[in-house]
Amino acid sequence: METIETRVQKQLLDNLPFVLYSKPNSNEIIGFFQNNETLFEVNDFTEKGFILASFDSAKKYLIPEQESEIIHFNTNTIKFKFVEKEFLNRISESAENFKVLVSKGIKAINNNVFKKVVLSRTETFDLINFNLIKTFQKLVQLYPSTFVYCFFHPKIGNWIGATPEQLLKVKELNFETISLAGTQKDSGSSEIIWGDKEKEEQQFVTDYLVSRLKDVASEVHYTKPYSVKAGSIWHIKTDVSGILNADSSLKEVVQLLHPTPAVCGLPKEIAKAFIIENELYDREFYTGFLGELNCNFRDNSVSSDLFVNLRCMQIKDTQAYLYMGCGITKDSNPEKEWEESVNKSMTMKWVL
Repeated sequence: METIETRVQKQLLDNLPFVLYSKPNSNEIIGFFQNNETLFEVNDFTEKGFILASFDSAKKYLIPEQESEIIHFNTNTIKFKFVEKEFLNRISESAENFKVLVSKGIKAINNNVFKKVVLSRTETFDLINFNLIKTFQKLVQLYPSTFVYCFFHPKIGNWIGATPEQLLKVKELNFETISLAGTQKDSGSSEIIWGDKEKEEQQFVTDYLVSRLKDVASEVHYTKPYSVKAGSIWHIKTDVSGILNADSSLKEVVQLLHPTPAVCGLPKEIAKAFIIENELYDREFYTGFLGELNCNFRDNSVSSDLFVNLRCMQIKDTQAYLYMGCGITKDSNPEKEWEESVNKSMTMKWVL
């Protein structure tokens, strides 16, 4: 049987698009290997395949089911040893710039411009003897409860990540999504205690999702908030589910949800404009979304399974571009937000 390594090497030698991904708590890796180099776009969300969409939704690309060989691999053979290591962060300039950005966001909140905004930064990491497949496999082993992926297209580049956040899962009219916010580094304590800032931040996301989904669904249910661990970081999570209206389209539902307050802010359009004006870099596919779009290769029933593109990096030549963001509310502290962004950068640094 062909291994992941040999199949991916063949695809890279031919300079052809592919995606590998593993769903949360799965022992399976799925690969879409496109048989041509065409860059397909998603227009009305009736297309079938694997979608990769940008934060601003201007770019929505597809590796089509019909144009690809789909192969299933087993994850049980993946075994790596990890050595704990300290990383030197390029603190001075990037730290100060990020704290200034956060302070500007807090000031805007205090001036009632918006209730919440998610601000992010990027960081470069020099690569030595980088191996794409081994890095992907390390992520699968290290973060089994996340959606792990590796996406390559000669006209887009190479993105890789392990995201804990689902945007939307739809099968027929049944849907699932989550409200995920708040960040706390694992301290080894058996009890996770959350401050008012984190609770409020997560409640913003839940309230937004529930209110928007009521416009397109006949039923909306949600759980009480609970703590969930992704790698070495804890978050507050609420599960949201229900039944969509028969006349609700997938495109309509996705546009309602994306970008969620967990990666943008509230109100959405005002926060989004602030981000684009003040972050001073292009997020591209970071905080966009990706995953299965109208796929039926499993049991002939059509389903979509989309995730928010967090904890990710872009690979360019001998450098990795890492992306980290923090939810800013009136109670935010610039120094603590910087520390949170450093903690989040470790998700990718552990495997490099």
